[in-house]
Amino acid sequence: MSEIWTMGEMLVEIMRPKAGMHLWQTGEFLGPFPSGAPAIFIDTVARLGHDAGIIGAVGEDDFGLCLLNRLRSDGVDVRYVETVRDRATAVAFVTYAEDGSRKFIFHIDGTPAVMAHFVKDAAMGRPSFFHVMGCSLMANDTLRMEIFKAVEHFHALGSRISFDPNIRPELLGGRDVMDLVGPVLERSAVLFPGESELRLIGRDRALLKAVERLFENSTLETVVLKRGKEGATTYTREAIIETRAYVVREVDPTGAGDCFDAGFLCGLLEGKPLEDCGRLAAAAGALDAATFGPMEGKISPQSVQDIIKAGDLRGPLSH
Repeated sequence: MSEIWTMGEMLVEIMRPKAGMHLWQTGEFLGPFPSGAPAIFIDTVARLGHDAGIIGAVGEDDFGLCLLNRLRSDGVDVRYVETVRDRATAVAFVTYAEDGSRKFIFHIDGTPAVMAHFVKDAAMGRPSFFHVMGCSLMANDTLRMEIFKAVEHFHALGSRISFDPNIRPELLGGRDVMDLVGPVLERSAVLFPGESELRLIGRDRALLKAVERLFENSTLETVVLKRGKEGATTYTREAIIETRAYVVREVDPTGAGDCFDAGFLCGLLEGKPLEDCGRLAAAAGALDAATFGPMEGKISPQSVQDIIKAGDLRGPLSH
């Protein structure tokens, strides 16, 4: 029985080997790398020593095998990942610009990545957390409704819902954001927004006011504001806790936020104080950013403790 379940898109990434190589240019690529925010997240949970499972779908092809083999080898329960015949596994082509920005070409529409179905099964038990990624809610209308079903099911069982909004305003298409995230947000116990997302769902430009509005939801326990290299701020109704980021040589930050989420929830599962949950999360994110590939960081219980003990922190938060 898994302690944490997630559900959403599963894909592979094909990446340019160095920055400054345009996707339109003929040239080298590296990969495939297992990816998809839910997959990155849940693989990190497993590597940190906790029972973890994912609900999703891949094609009956070698890219699907790439994903399944990696997740299985790291201990993720993939029995609810459907292998779809006559459909190709989703792919993202990725390149970095010299300034660190990224560009993607996604091949997701019509692939198994958006075809996952939630089916109630007593064998799933009652996990401690069911984790949702906002990108999964925006990937496809059908997938979003299936995730809503899962959220309702696990919340009714007494599982805590954790949510990383990962909202892209350009994908809203004129729709109210609450139509896309409301059923998850209103049941969430732990929330992992960035600054723009916090302002959007908290409906206030002032971050603290936005947090206060979110805490009007009686289910919400913790808001963890993620700022990447600038660290993170954890809010509860009683306290504000700052977490500084660890210094690493950044190679590829893709997936670091997903690993951060996993580290924080694993800390909660282990009964750690929120300060230590933040350190564990920051260490997992840093290790992921220090390695090429979205799921390739050398993350383990020992490696996160090593980076925490080394204590090589970035300067004080600038806000």
